[in-house]
Amino acid sequence: MIECKNITKTYQTGDTQTTVLNNVSLKIAVGEFVAIVGPSGSGKSTLMHILGLLDTPSSGNYFFDNQDVTKLSDDDLANLRRKKIGFVFQAFNLLPRASVERNVYLPLIYSGVTEDQQKKLARKALFDVGLDESHFSKRSNQLSGGQMQRVAIARALVNNPSLILADEPTGNLDTKTSQLVMDTFKKLHEQGRTIVLITHEHDIAQNAKRIISVRDGQIESDTK
Repeated sequence: MIECKNITKTYQTGDTQTTVLNNVSLKIAVGEFVAIVGPSGSGKSTLMHILGLLDTPSSGNYFFDNQDVTKLSDDDLANLRRKKIGFVFQAFNLLPRASVERNVYLPLIYSGVTEDQQKKLARKALFDVGLDESHFSKRSNQLSGGQMQRVAIARALVNNPSLILADEPTGNLDTKTSQLVMDTFKKLHEQGRTIVLITHEHDIAQNAKRIISVRDGQIESDTK
């Protein structure tokens, strides 16, 4: 699904050039559950932005589903991102006064899917993350942190994306709730989902089947 070939990312600030990623190459197959770990400033967030088509490399090539996306326009990247990637963020990014159900089907509103189908797909996604009908009409600000993150995961699933990309999804959660969220990711992986998890917490990374460690803009280790 993913192949990075000699990815380098540099930023220019005045006369200063900073290399954040340096000649990174990696492959991720369909159905893998991968954690990318590293300390603050290691380059893992920049790598996540490139994998998620939110940023482009300064040099090198990135193939997503066998397509060299480094050659695509911004509009084509946005279209590919909307159709094939589901994002889960640390801050949940839910609408606080909207219902759980509406928060999940929001990505479908401009997709040409009927309202009935939007709700059907949203409910299926919510069931997939372990939330039942008792939660559907609640506002997201009435939920616990762990429930909010599961709603965010359901929203990422609703388009049936090729890839789920989770950026520090347990960063705002306590240890017990974090493990409940990771159990949700494990179940999704068992269903055949491809998941890439970005985290600085090694105990969270241990839930994945493969751990890629990034330091100083380079891959330090890659273990299964």
